[in-house]
Amino acid sequence: MSAKLLLGPILGLESDTLYTFVFVTDNNVQQCHVAVEGQNLEAVEIGSLSAGKVWKARIELETTGYLDYRITINGEDAADQQGQQLWTFYVPEQGEKPRLAYASCNGFSDYKMMNATEKPYYLWREMHAQHQQAPFSLLLMGGDQVYADSIWSQVPTLQRWNELDKEQKITRQVSKEMRNQVTRFYSQLYLARWNKAPMAAMLASVPSLMMWDDHDIFDGWGSYPDDLQSCPVYQCIYEAAREVFTLLQLRGSDNHGLLAGEQGCDFSFALRFRDYHILALDNRSERSLSQVMSDNCWAHVTDYLDSQCQQGDLLVMTAVPVVYRDFSFAERAVDATPWQEELTDDLKDHWRAKEHEGERARLIMRLIDNAKQRQGKTVLLSGDVHVGALGVIRAPQSQGVVKIHQVVSSGIVHPAPTFMQWLGICAITNDDLEYIDEGEQITASMLRPFGSAKYIRARNFVSMCQGDDGKLWVNWLIEGKDKPSYPIN
Repeated sequence: MSAKLLLGPILGLESDTLYTFVFVTDNNVQQCHVAVEGQNLEAVEIGSLSAGKVWKARIELETTGYLDYRITINGEDAADQQGQQLWTFYVPEQGEKPRLAYASCNGFSDYKMMNATEKPYYLWREMHAQHQQAPFSLLLMGGDQVYADSIWSQVPTLQRWNELDKEQKITRQVSKEMRNQVTRFYSQLYLARWNKAPMAAMLASVPSLMMWDDHDIFDGWGSYPDDLQSCPVYQCIYEAAREVFTLLQLRGSDNHGLLAGEQGCDFSFALRFRDYHILALDNRSERSLSQVMSDNCWAHVTDYLDSQCQQGDLLVMTAVPVVYRDFSFAERAVDATPWQEELTDDLKDHWRAKEHEGERARLIMRLIDNAKQRQGKTVLLSGDVHVGALGVIRAPQSQGVVKIHQVVSSGIVHPAPTFMQWLGICAITNDDLEYIDEGEQITASMLRPFGSAKYIRARNFVSMCQGDDGKLWVNWLIEGKDKPSYPIN
């Protein structure tokens, strides 16, 4: 009988050639190895969950093509939760145009929605089927890799805390019992969600890069009033979510791509993969009603763009879309009402919220300046809004126009808004042409992908690959008959 992994393996990437293997075992395990490409790598324990130990191995790979790997626990071959003991992944040639996948919103915001969805992991199976036909070299996941909103109903001490009035909530200290329950909740959540067979197969066979969003903590994190955001209970929840995110999504605080290093307060990271620069912005760790990223985080991002990102194409992961519908009318209406606080987290979470407009403009201008120097494609990858969409920022220059495209893919598991919900969203928002600068030269607008409506109101994920025509072809794989696509030039 083989040893059993509690979770994993989960493949990762920290540079063009540095691959990682992460997995979870029970607490009795003392020694683990990963056998790949003729090497027997010793795995290092990088932390623990309430369920067990988290292990990681690294390897620099110059070999390309299909590679097999195994995991041994205390000298015995290990199997995953589906009983598999041998896994395979694909490393593209140096001159090859790799196929990339992008997905977000991997879960449900409530159980009623989950129970109403007939095939929750349908698109994961579709992605795996595509991978079998033509391999993906990298999977990008842009936020809400788990949905932790059930924490309020599944953790008994938080249920009792929720019954207090606001002043008591803010001052109430965290008990040892609450801390243990919260820690156990996040550990069990990841194991339950990521062990689903279709997703587990992809995580084991395609290296993934992940950046969190609010539901990886709980809905609206970072967009609540400061007194609530900083209270002991909220901070206890954040610390527990952060710990599991660091171990399983980031694959350890020693990740080589972290812009701020191991001791940083934010998790923004960047790396080069073949001809792509990939920059993932952490828009949650230091978020508040008045900022999305701290000055320190901005300094690291700016330094990376100025010093290391000077040629090739740039993919920027930012969970909430930078180019999307305008919610300012709804925001002004809510600001004028006594029930502002109830809806604050929904409206203030958008880049176009009035408190974040300056930072949004700062990001857009930085990316425009970088694109002018780099002379390559710039693509924003986002999720969050539970529809697929496409936008573009246009900025004139002496030799033509600089374009930054926005690709929105959401969600791979979370359902799209119903028809009536979408009518309500459209009634309080608009997608009019937006002028970014006072001279009305820099504009942002929504585009319609080929083969679909402007907004893809169906579950979806995206595949991306550069074609022989030099364009980056973006294809939305949706739960439905349409086949939306768009060539980014």
